[in-house]
Amino acid sequence: MFPVFTVISESMCIPPSCNVFSDAFERTLHVGDLIIIQGVDVKDLKTDYPNSDIIVFRDPTKAVDDPNANIVHRIVDVVEVGGKLYFHTKGDGNGYPNVWPQTPTQGIDPWRSTAEDPTSTYDGAISQDYVYGKVVMRIPWIGSMAILSQRFSIIPIILVLLIIFIVIFEFVLPLIKKRRNVSTQDSTKEPPVQLQNEPEQNAGS
Repeated sequence: MFPVFTVISESMCIPPSCNVFSDAFERTLHVGDLIIIQGVDVKDLKTDYPNSDIIVFRDPTKAVDDPNANIVHRIVDVVEVGGKLYFHTKGDGNGYPNVWPQTPTQGIDPWRSTAEDPTSTYDGAISQDYVYGKVVMRIPWIGSMAILSQRFSIIPIILVLLIIFIVIFEFVLPLIKKRRNVSTQDSTKEPPVQLQNEPEQNAGS
């Protein structure tokens, strides 16, 4: 499972502010966000809605290689059946106007099982076996370039821009900050004190 995804659905954004120019500190997701996924032990997932984790899982009715198979939703609650956890989930913006952070009274998104795997869901909740991980970071706008690249066949250009962005963010900026800190420390140091040589005294006989 590749740990970086682009949000292409509006299910996680809250109307009427569903646009790519979202605030970097918003706790919901928008179309065009780049999200970082971390694999976790499902027992460690936060299920205390509305402060629960946002997870990425596969729709059991779709094939693994289907681009629409990956779902990004927030956990509403969890049940345990036969030693396996099942997660009820909901898009933050689904069921408008009853949206996050209000406790959903209706409209929890149901998921269907398949004949091949009847235990993939339970009462509309998704099995832990289909959970890839949780969202640990969102970077607004960047994913929009990936969406445009698919529409206009400029994937190589987008990849180069992403690589440049990562290099600048991970290496260049920390190096500049480190040099500034060293320069600041050097400028605040006091000059060393010069000690004058005292005349030697002859030892008495």
